[in-house]
Amino acid sequence: MEASSEQQKKSENSSSSSSSKLLLYSYWQSSCSWRVRFALSLKGLPYEYKPVNIRKGEQFSPDFKRLNPLHFVPVLVDGGIVVSDSYAILQYLEDKYPQRPLLPADPRLKALNLQAASIINSNIQPLHMLSVLKHLEEKVGPEESLSFAQSNIEKGLLALEMLLKDFASRYATGDEVYMADVFLAPQIAVSTTRFNINMSKFPTLSRLYESYKILPELEASSPERQPDAVR
Repeated sequence: MEASSEQQKKSENSSSSSSSKLLLYSYWQSSCSWRVRFALSLKGLPYEYKPVNIRKGEQFSPDFKRLNPLHFVPVLVDGGIVVSDSYAILQYLEDKYPQRPLLPADPRLKALNLQAASIINSNIQPLHMLSVLKHLEEKVGPEESLSFAQSNIEKGLLALEMLLKDFASRYATGDEVYMADVFLAPQIAVSTTRFNINMSKFPTLSRLYESYKILPELEASSPERQPDAVR
């Protein structure tokens, strides 16, 4: 009877969560937001897009501050649950919506995916975010600001190249798209288009990106396809 009751509770919770619409606070050019859009697309989860124009300072509004006091996108709202930071959001989606897993069952491959995601989330993207580069540009000039970003991006990409070169197949850790790929695809796109990084230095990552570019889920989540995109 206890097992049956527990199963019924899980079923009710699942039905309740599936009926509530996810809200994603996003900015079209944000690579962090792109990761979450990509993950939602892979999992087939519909959501309502809530644009936050960080160039106009909309992230500093009182309403958004209540969602994330750090004033960063993305933020995911799922009913009464609010989750900020793309890494935390993807972990939440894995737990709450296990369909189309973004982490493999194998412990070694799972660790590789988490490590790759963490390198991008903690050691690459924060060093080229808009607020950091704007501050540096004001202090030392635009050339030094760009050089700082490029140097740190290349350092991180080299670490990823070394981490994944012996495990990569069609995708970062095999023939399925996992969390490492969800973080890698937007990061490589931004690195090449916004910061003019020469990806020939990173042959494994370059090959992976060619596989990413043909994924319909990546295309659907790309910056240019978002309702707040400036064309």
